[in-house]
Amino acid sequence: MDLFLHVAGWVCLGAGSFFSVVGAIGLLRLPDFYARIHGAGLTDTLGAGLILLGLITQSGDWLVAAKLVMIGLLLWFTSPTATHALARAALERGLEPQSEREAA
Repeated sequence: MDLFLHVAGWVCLGAGSFFSVVGAIGLLRLPDFYARIHGAGLTDTLGAGLILLGLITQSGDWLVAAKLVMIGLLLWFTSPTATHALARAALERGLEPQSEREAA
């Protein structure tokens, strides 16, 4: 059972790192502000969640695992909320989404 948790933890850490790197590349490559915050918001939540899940399986102490769960819940609520607030503020300031014809 310990070997399974150890391997599952490293798989989650690797997958979370992969999604975080993909989100960083998306910030550089996507065409406009709204596409960038959409890509970053999704991969940030998934990447951080998988990294925290991997850390939970690697931690041997229940107190550390409980703290990591609390951090995960905080990220799960604040990341989508911050992304929504950024998009709404940009739209109210007059930043229009880029159309498909403008992107080409």
